[in-house]
Order: sequence, then C-alpha cells, then structure tokens
Amino acid sequence: MSIETAQTVKTAQTVTSTALAGRFARALVGAAVGDALGGPVEGYSPEQILERHGGRITGIVGPWHGDAWRTARPLAPYHKGDGHVTDDTLMTHALVRVYARVRDHLDAYAIADHLVPDLMTNPRWIPELEAETLPLHRVFLAEKWLVARLHHGHVDPREAGVGNIVNCGAAMYVAPVGLVNAANPAGAYAEALEVAGAHQSSYGREAAAVFAATVAAACTPGATAQSAVAAGLALAKDGTRAAIERVCEVARAHRDFESALAPMRRAVAPFDTVGPDYRSPSLGARRPSRLHSIEELPVALGMLLVADGDYRQAVLGSVNYGRDCDSIATMAGALAGALGSPVPREWSEAVAEASRLDLWEPAATLTEVAREIHARDVRQRQAHETAFALLDGGRCSA
Repeated sequence: MSIETAQTVKTAQTVTSTALAGRFARALVGAAVGDALGGPVEGYSPEQILERHGGRITGIVGPWHGDAWRTARPLAPYHKGDGHVTDDTLMTHALVRVYARVRDHLDAYAIADHLVPDLMTNPRWIPELEAETLPLHRVFLAEKWLVARLHHGHVDPREAGVGNIVNCGAAMYVAPVGLVNAANPAGAYAEALEVAGAHQSSYGREAAAVFAATVAAACTPGATAQSAVAAGLALAKDGTRAAIERVCEVARAHRDFESALAPMRRAVAPFDTVGPDYRSPSLGARRPSRLHSIEELPVALGMLLVADGDYRQAVLGSVNYGRDCDSIATMAGALAGALGSPVPREWSEAVAEASRLDLWEPAATLTEVAREIHARDVRQRQAHETAFALLDGGRCSA
C-alpha cells in the first residue's frame, strides 16, 4: 500500500465516525468509484461490452483500446479506465469546494461566483489526462457552457442554462446538494433546481433536482431503495416523472441486472431524445421538451431498485448498461452509498490511488459544512415560528 493510499484509508476511518459522516462518505466515494468503473465502457452497448470483455464487467477494467488509448478515436486523449475518474467526479468535487467557501445553501450566483472561477484558474490533477491542468480543459462542452455564458457572456446566472444542450451535465454532480439537505427531499429539490439553472434548462434541470431530492431521501434513517425513489418521484414533473415511473415499473420485475438491461432500455427509449446510436444522436437530441427525460437518472433509479440498494450490484448493473454509463453509475453509486451500502474497499482504494485523489476528504469537508448549514436553518426556522406565532396572537402550531 502506498503512502498516499494509507493516508486516504486513515481519512476514510475519520470521516465515517458518525452516521451522518458515514452516509456522506459512502455517497461521495460511491459516486466516484461508479464513475471510474463506467468510464472505460461509456458509449457502448451491453452487447459490445460483453464481446469486448468476454463477459460482464465485475470491477475496474483497462481502456477500451488497450495501450492505444492515447490515439484511438473517439476517446483520445483521455485515459479512460484503470481506475481513473472522469469529469463527473471532478465537477462533484468542485461543487463541494463551492459549499466549503460559501458555507450556506447555494444558488445560481454561487455557481457564477465560485465554481466558474475554480474551473478557469485553479490547476488540478486530471486523472484522464495524467497531468495537472485547468479543469476547464477536461470538462465537456455542456460544462464549458458555464464559462462561456457566466464569465464571458455575463448572463444572469438564474437564466444561463437556457440554450445549452439538455443532458445530464448538471445532474451528474449535484449529489452534494442532496447531502447538504439530508432527509429533506423538498429542500434538496428546490436548491438543486436553483443551482442547476446556471447550467441547464428543461428536463436536464429537472433531473438534477430530482436526483438531489432522491439522495436527500436516501439519507433518511430507515430509508430503502423503494422509499428513496418514491420520494424523488413525488417531486418529479413532466417527462422526467413519466420516464422514472416506466423504468422503475420494469425494474421491480427483476432481481438481477443482467435480465433487466434490455427491458430497461426499451422502457426509457420513448423518453430519450438521443436515440439508439449513442455516438450519433438523432436530430431532436438534447433539445428542451416537457415530454422527454435524460436517460441516465431513470436507469440509475431502476438499477438501484433491481439491486435493492446494494452498492455493488447497482453500480455493476449501471456500468454494464453502457451508453452514458459513467454518469449512470455515478448516480446509482451515490444513492446506494447514501442508503448506507458499503463501497467495496478494493475498488475505492484502487480508484483513489489510480486517480491520485483523496476521495474521502470532500466528504469530510461537506459533513462539516452541512452541520453548520443545518444549525443555521434550525435557528432561522425557530425565529420564523416565533414571529409567525406573535403575528397570529401568540397561538402555537400543534
């Protein structure tokens, strides 16, 4: 075990010392590990994955093109595989840093004032590039949009997401919003909707809010995969709600991800604008609509139900689904972790070492910030209750 890995293990032991800290650690570490496992097979079908790997993926695998990853299209120059996290984790950690700076609930202005400058000015180790550089050089075009609109365009942060491609770009990194609002799905939904307004519109923004709400619900003591999904579904709107209902209806009929792969794809297909060929999207792909949904969130929720909340099975099901499976596994991993399912240590330590990241530190930071925010929320709520009671002649609500 390297010195760096030993240090991350020590950090892991520290941040899981309470139930709250443990949930946060499992959720954020679980999201990163799911991301790393899904990265090398992103964009492929379950059949292609089966042929390429001689069976289903059961852990960390190498690049799709082996040693030719530096030049093989369409993935070059990214080193996807071997335990490297992708932009999903880089953005999640960036959002945690915003919370650490603001130390309060976030809005679209926090994204403009803090996250965008972080992407533009602070070099960090980028695992897929095997280099220290600006995160802006790694994030996808839908995330570069944040810089173009908020920094260069000076657009109102609350409206900056309008015009961007509608995808899972905001949803993939809002697990911290759900954790800060642990056990308060409605609060997580409202905050994520506000935060995501700087980045996404339509069903991309809606998916971010529903995912955050489901993470918050998963943190509730006694929560199950079924109760967490139900809480997110209760808040979901339009095509996002319809897609989740349909996919989860199908998922409940399966107890292993292998049998669920094709039925779940068929269930989500009518709501997915990308179409059957993931690398060649349809003409109507990723355009605003009240009738459609991103594919990633419903499938992640479905895999969570198939696995009954078990981390390993939820993530492996998401990875072997293919298509945008790094983001699907990021979401499923965060949810299973928030429910309390442990992340396999052999995976988390390998991903931390390969990515040269302390996967536990962001969780420790976010736990501390969440406690501060909650204490302030309690004081503000008590002040409001007192003021309202005085307005109402001193009556106390029962």
